[in-house]
Amino acid sequence: MNLTEQVLHVLDSALRLQGRTTDFTRETPLLGALPELDSMAVLALLTGLENHFGITFNDEDVNGSAFASVGSLSDLVEQALARQDP
Repeated sequence: MNLTEQVLHVLDSALRLQGRTTDFTRETPLLGALPELDSMAVLALLTGLENHFGITFNDEDVNGSAFASVGSLSDLVEQALARQDP
């Protein structure tokens, strides 16, 4: 499972999308396009991603543009993973 697939898995679980993410691509819009992605869901999603990948997000990296699409969310995770590597 590649990084984007893992992000989609966490997204599906955190937002309780019941498998709807199977049709999502990197270009799929998130914020403003998914009614399930409200402020509480953003927190659940961030927590889910941190737990799944063993990462911590920097506050300055977490903004609306990070949730624009599946690709931007995957990029956020990838950046956090890169910071973890020694």
